Amino acid sequence: MAITQTFNDVNDDARNGAYSTPAQPAELDASKVTITVAREFKPVPPASELVFGQVMTDHMMVVHYDPVNGWSAPEIKPYGPLSIDPASSCLQYATNVFEGMKAYAGPDGRPRLFRPDMNMKRMQISAARVALPPFDTAELLKLIHKLVALDARWIPTVKGHSLYIRPTIIGTRDSLGVAASDRATLYVILCPTGPFFRTGARPVNLLAVHDHVRAWPGGTGGYKLALNYAPTFKPQQHAAKLGYDQCLWLLGEKITEAGAMNFFVVVRRDDGDLDVITPPLDGTILPGITRASTLDLIRAHPSRTTLPGLSPETLLHAVERELTISQLAAWAEEGRLLEAFTVGTAVVVAAVGRIGHDGKDIVLPAHEGALGAVARALYERITDIQEGRFEWENWSVPCA
Repeated sequence: MAITQTFNDVNDDARNGAYSTPAQPAELDASKVTITVAREFKPVPPASELVFGQVMTDHMMVVHYDPVNGWSAPEIKPYGPLSIDPASSCLQYATNVFEGMKAYAGPDGRPRLFRPDMNMKRMQISAARVALPPFDTAELLKLIHKLVALDARWIPTVKGHSLYIRPTIIGTRDSLGVAASDRATLYVILCPTGPFFRTGARPVNLLAVHDHVRAWPGGTGGYKLALNYAPTFKPQQHAAKLGYDQCLWLLGEKITEAGAMNFFVVVRRDDGDLDVITPPLDGTILPGITRASTLDLIRAHPSRTTLPGLSPETLLHAVERELTISQLAAWAEEGRLLEAFTVGTAVVVAAVGRIGHDGKDIVLPAHEGALGAVARALYERITDIQEGRFEWENWSVPCA
């Protein structure tokens, strides 16, 4: 009887408004941002001294999520450490997602971003893959615009240099229970950067690796998760000891990625045209923004644009299909393998000089200035678009 009375009392209180339905957790809202400008600004290193990822700018953006209140008011504040619980999900179970973007100084001096909507979409998909709290990517992009504008003095004006942008979301659920994180911290940091490979005009060399697998069907290779990267470090150290710059990741005979980049080859067809081939997005390969841009530009040549340095009579065919290391060796033997190159946000386009496999090297033809004709055309066109010197498909977005 006492228990029934208690339930009835609760129901009466609810009908009388003593209890109310909890409000919906707050959405990410860029209009609520508070900006605290650093009291002292750090010196900006000369472009010639920049090493990828080593020097951070003056400010960062941080916002937190909890399941009751939702997203907090974002903060743009001086760059500094984060404070998280030692039991946080990100430390225990690798619930970490990040993106790689860049800002460039346009001809008018305004900062510009390259296809940022694609980065936001990929970050949203990656966060969902590890069950992190959802967020409005349009609002995150507004915050990135504000942060880049505030630290615009850090954007190098030397060609091939840029301001690297690293949006990151980490799970901060403070429990060792094996479960999805219902708390998160979303933050953005910036660093000025020069060329990713400091090899000058020398092409990069790859070691084909089949005894360590970067990604597998049904796994997480198609998402930009931190957990994809750490297992690659040991094989990379081994490749470096053997004189190679990066690993070419194999799945059996199949080629997937090169280092943390997408991989392309240029093969002469029987009719004289050129196939520009890259492995398909089968779940083991990250859908790179530079990869998609490369394919789009190849398909546009020469019908909608002529890529720099290439004749309109040079017909390119964008091909997404399975590539094997045996095929590369056979094409090289036949003299049909004209170029191999890698693409990615950090590197843009980099030529491959040789590929080590089973104790032998597949040697690519040498080209003046390292890049072959197709790779150079793509590098020049993409960087011209990124820096606002060539308008194309609204890919270059000025910061508001």
